[in-house]
Amino acid sequence: MKKIIAFLVVCMISGLVLAGCGSTATKAPEQKKIVVGLDDNFPPMGFRDEQNNIVGFDIDMAKEAAKRLGIEVEFKPIDWSSKEAELNGKRVDALWNGMNITEDRKKNMLFSEPYMNAKQLIFLPKDSTAKGLDDLKGKVVGIQNTSTADEIIEANKEMKASFKEVRKYSDCIEAFMDLQTGRVDAVITDETFGKYFMSKNPDKYIVLDKVIGEVGVLGIGFRKDDQQLRDKVQKVLDEMKKDGTSAKISQKWFGADLIIK
Repeated sequence: MKKIIAFLVVCMISGLVLAGCGSTATKAPEQKKIVVGLDDNFPPMGFRDEQNNIVGFDIDMAKEAAKRLGIEVEFKPIDWSSKEAELNGKRVDALWNGMNITEDRKKNMLFSEPYMNAKQLIFLPKDSTAKGLDDLKGKVVGIQNTSTADEIIEANKEMKASFKEVRKYSDCIEAFMDLQTGRVDAVITDETFGKYFMSKNPDKYIVLDKVIGEVGVLGIGFRKDDQQLRDKVQKVLDEMKKDGTSAKISQKWFGADLIIK
């Protein structure tokens, strides 16, 4: 009889514990918005139009992805040189702005699958006679601070030492403005930005086809502990690629389908 009573008491206590757990347990709230960090002066990936609206290739991609996920998207301009601090400080949820996937960046964030190739090219004034990197010895070269071009030059001490000066800018438009006025002799930057900028400023610049460093790939950066969001976004990106939506957005901004297949 004592054994039966003891057994019933144990069952009652277990039931109370389980009931208590059930009453206090809460599910993680569904994410209703994704905050995208970007440099809003980086056409054609993300920039402001004449009405001060943020537009661009990556903007259209992010809007379509958010629509398919059923969540709101907010675009938050940030200091691009502090992008990892903004991401890991949870002030933004993703970095989606023509960002190269590099081994160093992989240490601090998760990445989507690559969606576009990225080349670093040399842009020059129209009247320049330079034919390659060797012709920039003793010259002033402009780059965006903490950009892929910056990383390539900082990692190549011999290349850096060959230049008279490496002048770093907060955005590439500033660098091109100084290129136009002769304050720098060349700008090294992403092919997508440089060629888009050239198309808007015809007859002012030329570009050399030789790639500086290795051909990179672009991806979206997420926090290391945000695997779930990364996977959700990747799923809709795969759908957009499969149904041709990504190709249409690429055609709109580049006049060609540059999406990695």
